[in-house]
Parts: sequence; structure tokens; C-alpha cells
Amino acid sequence: MPLFGLADCNNFFVSCERVFRPDLNGKPVLVLSSNDGCVISRSNEAKALGIKMGVPLFQIRKEVEKYGIALFSSNYVLYGDMSRRVMSLLSCYTPKLDQYSIDESFLDFSDMGDIEYLRRYGQEIVKTVAKGTGIPISLGIAPTRTLAKVASKFAKKYKGYHGCCIIDNDEKRQKALELFEVGDVFGIGRKMKEKLTKFGIRTAADFTRLDGEWVKSAFSITGYRTWRELQGEACISLDELPAKKSICVSRSFAGEGISDKHKLEEAVANFASECARKLREQKSVCRQMTVFAFTSRFRTDLPQDFINNNINLEIGTNDSSEIIKSSIDGLRACYRTGDFAYKKAGVILWDIVSANAVQGNLFDKRDRSKISTLQNVIDDINRRDGKGTVRNAVQGDNHLSIKREHLSPLYTTDINEILVVKG
Repeated sequence: MPLFGLADCNNFFVSCERVFRPDLNGKPVLVLSSNDGCVISRSNEAKALGIKMGVPLFQIRKEVEKYGIALFSSNYVLYGDMSRRVMSLLSCYTPKLDQYSIDESFLDFSDMGDIEYLRRYGQEIVKTVAKGTGIPISLGIAPTRTLAKVASKFAKKYKGYHGCCIIDNDEKRQKALELFEVGDVFGIGRKMKEKLTKFGIRTAADFTRLDGEWVKSAFSITGYRTWRELQGEACISLDELPAKKSICVSRSFAGEGISDKHKLEEAVANFASECARKLREQKSVCRQMTVFAFTSRFRTDLPQDFINNNINLEIGTNDSSEIIKSSIDGLRACYRTGDFAYKKAGVILWDIVSANAVQGNLFDKRDRSKISTLQNVIDDINRRDGKGTVRNAVQGDNHLSIKREHLSPLYTTDINEILVVKG
């Protein structure tokens, strides 16, 4: 019987900060998005205070002061390195490990012993990662990847599992699904949840009781596979796991904003490059994109402008150069000369499909095979030597004006910021 594990780092960004600030264990901690805008990671203590994910910082200033909540600006260099360390330890426990995101990975435990052995093995993995990196993880083990995701949620929620929950029979599966909201199931998106709710489907167990043929006709093959996975039938490969249907990278600019056209283009180029990287990461391509930039609507004393341009791509692509060029062309097509100070800009990729489902064009002049090989090499260099080591010239120095008032040191990647222990 196949058995999959899903290792999920608990409150990952917060946990990374706490590794080097143990004085914050047991205290409320928040990590903020780029430009210190919104909450993107919360400690359990912050969740207990009612702090919601995505809430703007300015809306919770009173709570931050009242409860002494520790704030951190997002430090993705640190988080990326800590993720690498976690994945390196996990890889020691199975020859088949597939990283799904910065804080999640799937492990194949098929034919590795009976359930009791796997329980002890799983708890050993949890302890080893926590001891080796300081990052707490939750491990769910089940016959399908979707059920493993369910199990990891229970491992995180209930201390009695000691970090490892196993769903290995129908009785456990049914009990778990009765307690699991259908909207939290891996692969069920917002629209699918809304449709299920209209039919009175509240839990994952309710979903499994539906007729399979009806599920297939109502939610396509993707929803049907999720239904089968919840039944205990492994039918979704890693390449078929839910991918983002749209990707957006945007940022608010510090101070008055950006007035220089070239600086704005540089910012948009960097956003487009990051979007393209995320596309390649999930093995997808996009066929349409939007570039936007606008001035602050709160500064009515300043000239106002709003740029929003939708761009169709003849052939689906994830090539950084192509996406960057299209975004800059789209920006220039709508740019107006004037004394405008743009406060925010961004790039959105949509109409996203699998890279294996690209409709070609007989008259396409680009050698996409060579471009793909080159892009993979560039990605490898940037992963090894740091983000932006190799980039397009239009991206400039990649040093945008970003508000990061609560940024922690680069403890693990910069010798000048290494942790100092005083005797």
C-alpha cells in the first residue's frame, strides 16, 4: 500500500525568527509582508489574540502595543536558507522527497515498515528536525497526498500525536473527514467550496458521500480526483497538485513613491521576473498578464494617475525575458508624462496552464527549448549564489526603496551578521 507523508513547518516564518530569538517563545509574534504592510505569519499566541492573516498593520497598532506583540519584517533570505536546512534533514529519511513549497514537502514512505514502526519513525523525524534546525514541524502520513495533508493538520492541532498523525484505515479516515471542513481540503478552491456549500456540503466526509459521476460532471476531473483521494485512492501525482491560477507580485513604495519613469520600469521588471520564477517553480506557463501602477488615492493634493494594461501572449510562456519585455511594453503603452508619484505597482499573471499543455505556433521564431535550458541554468545560479545574481539589465540593481523597519539579521548567510554569544 502506498503511504505518503506531508511535512509542514509550523508557523514557518515566525519559527525562523524564534530560532534566533528564543526569548520570544510563548509570546505573540507577527511577520509582515514586503514594505511592512500586512500580516503574513502568526504565532499561536497571536492567533489566540484574534489577529487575522492578511490584516494591515495599521489596523492592529493598538493590539500590538497593548499585548507587546513582536514584529518582524519579512526576511526571505533567512527563511529560504532555513527551508534548505529543513529539507536537507528530511531527505535523510526517504530517498523520495519532493519539496512542494518553502515550508512543505512530500515524502514517500511506501514499503518502509508497519504502522507502529512508521509512527515511531515519524516522531523521530519531527524531533530530529526540531533539534537540528529549531523549526517545529507537523507530519501527516496517509495512503494519498490529499489525506496526508489532512493528517498533518491534525498533527499540528493536537499535541497527543507528538507531531505525527497517521491515517491508515477507513475508521480513522472517516473520523478525520467528519472533523475536517470541506473548504480546508487540499485542492478545493473558493469557487468549489461555495458551490458545495449551496448543496449543504460542510465537511470532507459530506463530500465523499456524493456520487462520483456527479462530482466529475460538476467539478471536472480535478475535483473528481480530489474526491477519489479522500476515498483513499492515490490518483494525484506531484505534477497534478493544485497550482496557482494567478500569480501577483506587487509592492507599495516608501515615502512619496516613484516619480522617475526608469525607476518605475525597473520596479515592474523585478516584479515580472519574480512572477516568472514562481511560474517555473510550479511548472506552469501563462497566456495573459496585467501590469498596473497607481498614485496614492489619499494624496488628493498631488496629481492622480492609474495605469492598468492587460496583455495577451501569443504562446504560453514562463520565460523571464519574454514576460519582463511584455510588462515593460505594457507599462510604456499607458505611461503619461506628468508630475506623478506612483505609490504602488505590480504584475499579475493569469490564464495559467501546465507547461506540458502549451499550444505552439507554426510561425514562432523563438527557440523555446534553448530558452528553457538557459532559464534553468540561471535559476540554479540564483538559488546557489543569491536572488538576482543573474538578471536582465532592465532590472537594475534590484534595490528598491522598501520599508522594513523590523528586519532581523541574516544570521545564517552573512558572516557579518552571524549570531554572537556572549559569555
